[in-house]
Amino acid sequence: MGEKRKVLYVDDEPINRHIISSILGKEYDVISVESGPQGLESLESDPEIQLIISDLHMPVMSGLEFIQEAQKRHTGKRYFILSGHSLNKEIKEALDSKLINGFFEKPANFKRINAALKGDS
Repeated sequence: MGEKRKVLYVDDEPINRHIISSILGKEYDVISVESGPQGLESLESDPEIQLIISDLHMPVMSGLEFIQEAQKRHTGKRYFILSGHSLNKEIKEALDSKLINGFFEKPANFKRINAALKGDS
């Protein structure tokens, strides 16, 4: 089957990082960090990361700010937002402008997330 595809998950909440890593870790190599700046460092140090999921609301740098900066430096990757908030104007604009490839609401629907990561939705 080969190596697992790498997913970078950025979230300031340790419990969310644990849950996502545990569930997605069955199919993916999940790298989990707690901030946008750490996410940028991870992307710099590991070019094999192709799939990025970020929480929306985080201190220091929001998920969308992180993704905007990451896309400037790392094109050709797929970016997603996971949030406890419903679809809002900010997220809709990010989807419409193709800043992000998808949006997931918490609690996470892992079948939907997995389908999106595989490119099925």
